[in-house]
Amino acid sequence: MSSEIVFNKDFDSKSIYVMKVYDAEVSKVWDYFTQAELLDQWWAPKPWKCTTENLNFEEGGIWFYSMNGPDGEKMYSQVKYGEINDGRSFDGIDAFCDADGKIDESFPQTKWLLGFTGVEEGTKLSVNMHFQTEEDMKKQLEMGFEEGFKMGLNQLEEILNNLKI
Repeated sequence: MSSEIVFNKDFDSKSIYVMKVYDAEVSKVWDYFTQAELLDQWWAPKPWKCTTENLNFEEGGIWFYSMNGPDGEKMYSQVKYGEINDGRSFDGIDAFCDADGKIDESFPQTKWLLGFTGVEEGTKLSVNMHFQTEEDMKKQLEMGFEEGFKMGLNQLEEILNNLKI
C-alpha cells in the first residue's frame, strides 16, 4: 500500500507542511528518523547517499551528516535537536554547515517539527517546517528540496514495505 505525500507550501506563514502515512508501527517509523544506521538508508534522494558523521539524539544534541553525490560531491548539514517527546514528536533546527560543523550562514536555517501518530493504516508522519523569511523558503525550494524530500520519504516507504516480506 502506498500513500500519497501531502506537501503544502504557505508563503504567507513562511512554512511547509508535509504529511505521509506509512503502513508500519509508530515505533518502527520513529526508529528510521532517530537512529543513524537507519537514517542513512533513506535520507538522501538516490543516487545520493547520506552518511551520518555523528548523531546524539537527545535534547540539545546534534545530528551531523553529509550528503554524498555520485560524482564525489559532498554537502554537510546538521540538525540541533530541541524538544523530544519519545515516540511521538521532536523538533530541531536544520542548517547547512562545513566539514567541521561550522554553520554556513549564507543558507537558510529551518525549524522542523516532526510528529508521529498511530492511525488505522499505520503511522501518520507530520512535518512542519518554518523559515525565517519567505526568501529563505524560496531558496530552499529552488535547491530541489520538495522533489528530494519526497524521494526520501518514498524510499523510506519502500524500506518499510520490504521489512514485511
